[in-house]
Formats: sequence, C-alpha cells, structure tokens
Amino acid sequence: MRVALAVHPGSGHGAAARVLDEVSARIRPVVDDLRVVSAHTVEDSRALMTRARDTGLDLLVVLGGDGAVHQGVQFCADHDVPLAIVPAGTGNDLARALGSPMTPLAAADAVAAAIVADRRRRIDLGRLSGGPWFGSVLCAGFDSAVNERVNRMRWPHGRRRYDLAIVAELAALRSRELVVETDTERLELDATMIAIGNTGCYGGGIPVCPDADPADGLFDLTVVRRASRLDLLRILPRLRTGNHVAHPFVSTVRARSVSLTPANGWVAYADGERLGPLPVEVDCVPGALTVLG
Repeated sequence: MRVALAVHPGSGHGAAARVLDEVSARIRPVVDDLRVVSAHTVEDSRALMTRARDTGLDLLVVLGGDGAVHQGVQFCADHDVPLAIVPAGTGNDLARALGSPMTPLAAADAVAAAIVADRRRRIDLGRLSGGPWFGSVLCAGFDSAVNERVNRMRWPHGRRRYDLAIVAELAALRSRELVVETDTERLELDATMIAIGNTGCYGGGIPVCPDADPADGLFDLTVVRRASRLDLLRILPRLRTGNHVAHPFVSTVRARSVSLTPANGWVAYADGERLGPLPVEVDCVPGALTVLG
C-alpha cells in the first residue's frame, strides 16, 4: 500500500508539526510506502497531493485541522482516493463525525489498525454548484459573520477570540431576507442564520444539525428565523446540546439539494472555510468519498 501523509505544520498552533514523527512511526510499519508531504499553503497542499497521486497513491492521511481536511476532501473526492484523518486542529469536526479518536496519536493508531483490517466505507459530501466539496456543515448568517470577524482578529487566541466575535456580532445583529429552495419545498423568510449539515457539528463539536447522517443521501437544514438579541442569547446555550431545534424560532428541513438566495450580504462558510457570498446552490452527493476506519 502506497500512502501519503499530508501535514499542515501550523494546524492546532503547531500541534501537527510536533506530533508528525510519532504519527509517521505508527503508520509506517503497516504500509509499503509512506511519503510525508508538508504544506504551508493551500496551493502547496494541492500541488503535493497531485504529485503523490501521479506516482501512485492508495490512501491519503491528513494530519491537521478542518482546513487541512477540507483540502484533503477536495483531492480525494475528485480523484477517488480514500481519506483517513489524524485530527490536530482546533475544530476537527469531520474527524469527530467519522468517529475518529480526538488525540493525534490515538487517531494514528486507529488509522494503522484500519489499514491492516482494510476497513473502509463511503460517505456523502456536499458540493457547491460548479465549486468545492464540503464534508461537514455549510453555514450563512450570524454564524458565518462570527467566522468573518474571527478571521480579521489578531487577538486573543483560541476560544476567547470566538467569544469576543460572538459578542460583537450580537451587537450588530439584524435579520436578512432569505429564500431557501429545496427539492421538496420553498421557504421565504426573514432569517438570522442557516446551517446545511452533511454531518451534525461545526465550530469544534457544536451539534447545529444534530440528526445529520453522512450516509443517508440527505442534508439536514437548521434555519433560525428572525430573532432578537435576547432570543438568540436564549438559543445559543442550547446549541451545545442540540436542543435548539425545539425552539419556536428554529425550523428543520431535510433535502437533497438546496439553493440560498438572494445576494443579501451573507457569506457562506463550509468546513470552517470561506466560500463566498450568497447566492449559493449545493447538492448532497451520495457516497462521494471513501474514508478509512
């Protein structure tokens, strides 16, 4: 078996780089050829993965966070190469959804065991019309505005940065016109946010679409209608448990395809990565990705 281990050294504030040698040592004995490819940029990552594919590749293992995994998903879905994840970031949402251990060395041991047992399965992916794939959740509205603000901030680091961004975006909160059109229904509403889940969690384990299943051929949508700051403050704590879906301001929908219109100033994020402003169209593609484990 020929395996590429793609590492993004900056993931998890350097955690990926620190555990690289130990992760490699756990996987190398169970494969015929292990090549470590280290990428600091998206462009580097894509080029190195393509080079590995051209020399023959049976499996891509990504050591990093959600951004690194997002790039791995693009490569593996486009080239029908199986993917395994060793989480070493701050969110690790797709790894969590796939049942991976949340520490890098335990995850590396699990990957090695899956290689030996040849345990693999296919999962669904979301795909933007004419654009990238995503494995976990696409969001727009309040939550993507928080992401936008976090990306502009240089201080503080970690969870506190998100907490401050949430407070700032609550102060600026206002609903926007949103049309949600699926293969079965059409919603026209003033909305605060929407999440389209292939898997259940985003933001490091927040179950925004708690019943989403990446093997059922459907998205789970969570739509928060027009809400005041006080309403949203009441909903936010329930996000941690998934109980927010019972709130009167929240609607849930299941769909194979979704379009979000009009261009209302919202920016879409998926797998924690910025995709661009609305409108967007996405489809759930059954069995688009093979994962190990």
